Amino acid sequence: MGSEAVAFSRPLIAVEAQAEIERVLASGWVTTGPECTAFEEEFAAWVGAEHAVTVASCTAAIELSLRALHLPEGAKVLVPTITFCGAVGAIVHAGLTPVLVDVEADTGMVSPATCTAAARACGGADAMVVLHFMGYPAPVEELAEAAGLPIWRVVEDAAHALGTYVDDRQVGSISKSTCFSFYATKNLPIGEGGMITTDDDELAAWVRKARLHGMSSDAWRRYLPGGSWRYSVTEAGVKANLSDVQAAIGRAQLRHLDQWQRRRADIAARYSAALADVRGLELPQLPVRGRHAWHLYVVRVKPGFARDRDSLTEHLGAAGIGTSVHFIPLHHMPYFRVVAETPPGGFPGADAVFPELLSLPMHQGLTDDEVDTVCAALIEANTHITAQEVVQ
Repeated sequence: MGSEAVAFSRPLIAVEAQAEIERVLASGWVTTGPECTAFEEEFAAWVGAEHAVTVASCTAAIELSLRALHLPEGAKVLVPTITFCGAVGAIVHAGLTPVLVDVEADTGMVSPATCTAAARACGGADAMVVLHFMGYPAPVEELAEAAGLPIWRVVEDAAHALGTYVDDRQVGSISKSTCFSFYATKNLPIGEGGMITTDDDELAAWVRKARLHGMSSDAWRRYLPGGSWRYSVTEAGVKANLSDVQAAIGRAQLRHLDQWQRRRADIAARYSAALADVRGLELPQLPVRGRHAWHLYVVRVKPGFARDRDSLTEHLGAAGIGTSVHFIPLHHMPYFRVVAETPPGGFPGADAVFPELLSLPMHQGLTDDEVDTVCAALIEANTHITAQEVVQ
């Protein structure tokens, strides 16, 4: 990803995935078929869910999960204002109304208090999308109760949370519907793709149809020897299926996931040890209960640091170090100010935390030397300000 000396993210694709791609290409079947089925079974076993259903993206997974609730048009769905724009786009595409929820300034995540406030302000929520931000465990059941919702009305956005545990329960086995991402930067990178996990038989069956236009039978089963060309459509679906080529990559990647998760934890620990005493730099919190998946390592650039977040980003970029910001609050974006409901008190928590957020390089291929390079650059940036930078 670019020519940086230390890339923000670099997708690591297992060597054996290449052989798996060639095998699938030679099989004569490359779209949704037996590889997707095998990937679903293996992924469900890894997270401890009864069912897993492959889809085109985490965004599609959220939309399908919301459609599966069969809520009335315009029903209100709580969602953090600090999240990826695609999650809220999924709410809109499902025909529902996003209700933006403020986050706590000390965590960057929604809390029972902010969920309660948003639900009251909108006159009662019908559903909620909960984000496990950075891979930090969100207390799903507590948030649902605070919003006045049963747990089955909660959709978990686990794009960051493959490997996250809430208490002793792995994300993917808690709520009725959990949505994962296999985008190039994620803990299980395929390039594109997503998965829905659930313990609900009916939900899994519904999503399998809805991801392919609502058709009662997918192409693989229709074209098998003895299969029938006949199918039916009883309600509108979408085109959101995964291909067997992608699934084959995912299966190869999954065999390395335990090792990769350990490496991410080691990287986070190395960052935290080296940066613990840097004035004005607040490090990510460890969960008191559960386990962090370390999809992101997000620091807070506080007023005590020699540079603000944006000038620090420029300084690191000039040194060849890639960084990012997760995320631009949605209430800062013109489109979401129009389509989403917002609480009358605004978003003091999000507005306080956003200018400080900085995501450091984090991926399973990051070396110790690269981590040390990033840490040294941060320490240097906090101690050496040139005369030109002072003028600027």
